[in-house]
Amino acid sequence: MSVVKSIELVVPKEVYLAGSDIDGQLILTLHSTLVDPLVKVELIGRGYLEWVEETNVEKDYSRRGTCVNKADYVHKTKTFKIERNWLGPGVHTFDFHFVLPPRIPSTFISRVGRISYFLQALCATRELILGKLKKYIMYPLAVEVQKVLLYNCCFHSAPITVRLSLDKSIYAPGDDIGFTTEITNQTGKSIKKVVFALHSVVLYKAFNLRAEQRTLEQREEMVRLESHVASDPCEVTKIHSIISLPKVMPVSSSCRSDDIMDIGYELTATVHFPWCMSTVVAKIPIVIRNIAEPTR
Repeated sequence: MSVVKSIELVVPKEVYLAGSDIDGQLILTLHSTLVDPLVKVELIGRGYLEWVEETNVEKDYSRRGTCVNKADYVHKTKTFKIERNWLGPGVHTFDFHFVLPPRIPSTFISRVGRISYFLQALCATRELILGKLKKYIMYPLAVEVQKVLLYNCCFHSAPITVRLSLDKSIYAPGDDIGFTTEITNQTGKSIKKVVFALHSVVLYKAFNLRAEQRTLEQREEMVRLESHVASDPCEVTKIHSIISLPKVMPVSSSCRSDDIMDIGYELTATVHFPWCMSTVVAKIPIVIRNIAEPTR
């Protein structure tokens, strides 16, 4: 049986903005005494690309080749000082603080690449890793969703990719939210319409008569737009849209959320396909503060 019973990372939320503070706790539970331990938390941001392409396509001896690339955007480490150089059985809590760099790319994922940010907790001795945990974080400026649709009586199928991207990270009440929807349609059939909606998402927190915490989530549609796409089939469709925010509205909950409720916002793009009675939905969170971030 391992000395480490459990290892947990606790942060106020899983979505953060570039340049913001990350305050959290590493909670380590041990079965027995651990001598000379190494306990640390790392903040890591990495990007990776890979795709396959044909080389020498103009010649008879063309062949497939792999293209790869990678990048490191942030790597910070907090190593905790252990008093008396040992930890007894039970629960041990370690506080940590990181600051994300102000200029880093947003979280991104597609068929050829990804950019991800995560916290990694480690408990080890000089010879052995006893416990390890990874928790992903970061705020996406773009999301991509892919779905395979069936058509022609289910004899044919093709992927549909919807990419939804924002023009900046943070908005203020009264701002215009500019966003772009890019649809890659490989079915050879037309799209009927795309519906955009901005929702408010409120998570209420309360206790019942047995003092047990309960939560209630309420979603309300604030703004709705419809974009009717040309009837001719098109493999790639781009739609640029703007939604205006009310001048008076609650802002998004901060890192240290309220004890009774959390307030958030979400933008959705729903693509309708009349020939298969199906939809593809992309969702992205919207952060609203009293002071907006300059456009990137």
